[in-house]
Amino acid sequence: MRYEGTVYRPPSEARSLVIQATIGCPHNACAFCCMYRDKKFRARAVADIEEDMDMALAAYGSGVRTIFLADGNAAVLSTDRLVAIGEAAQARFPHLERITMYGSAKFLVKKTQDEWRRLAAAGFKRIHSGLESGDAETLAALNKGVTPEEAVAAYAHLLEADVELSVYLMVGVAGRERWRAHAIGSAAVLNQAPPHFIRLRTFVPMPQTPWHDHWRTGALHLLTAHEALEETRLLVTHLEGPSMLLSDHVSNFLDVQGRLPEDKADILAALDDALQWPITAFRPPTEKLVGLGL
Repeated sequence: MRYEGTVYRPPSEARSLVIQATIGCPHNACAFCCMYRDKKFRARAVADIEEDMDMALAAYGSGVRTIFLADGNAAVLSTDRLVAIGEAAQARFPHLERITMYGSAKFLVKKTQDEWRRLAAAGFKRIHSGLESGDAETLAALNKGVTPEEAVAAYAHLLEADVELSVYLMVGVAGRERWRAHAIGSAAVLNQAPPHFIRLRTFVPMPQTPWHDHWRTGALHLLTAHEALEETRLLVTHLEGPSMLLSDHVSNFLDVQGRLPEDKADILAALDDALQWPITAFRPPTEKLVGLGL
């Protein structure tokens, strides 16, 4: 396999074959992210991607079941290009169950529902999308390129095409300053267009990003374990579903999971229980994780 630079994938794609369809991210301006700052965005040729698939076929055999297309926001590629990639993958891996990729709300609406249905037929069954926050002020400061209303419209657009949606929220990204608005606003977005999966990860400042500087200058205060759980509790209280809530990331203080709304009472009870634990029962404070590449 051939990769350029550091390659990132969602935790849930740990068993997936990772293939770079793009280099870098077409937006590449989020205030909290530095993952693609050293890369100039470009699309790789389909022929090169097919060669990578042939290498994977030789190395792993035809039993590959899931593929993740890196880098950031591969959903920006044209429908025809993605269909060609999907068909090439299906031809080589007859047991393939799904192809997934990152796609922010900014790019999801650029394809029609008919295009998304074509992509689903070509194997693209799930999209990973970072909402980060549903609070308008926080979202604007993070420079995601969309408003909460635009995120709702984009997610509804994709869901109507029967493509699975996995949405990511950053616990603590609004700091102590706006944690309530962050939790309530995020729930409001997700209730209007309930994704199949809601995945939590706790904000850890990335060096050389504006949001890291925001923290270092004292404009943003990181949450303690108990404060992060209080924020999560407020989020869950307002979430209606139907969605599967997961916290499958090493950055989190507590593994919170369950189906909403069926498991809401159990999730809240688990959070209430953990709120009674001593601070030493949790992972180290978030500031201790800065620079570890989480």
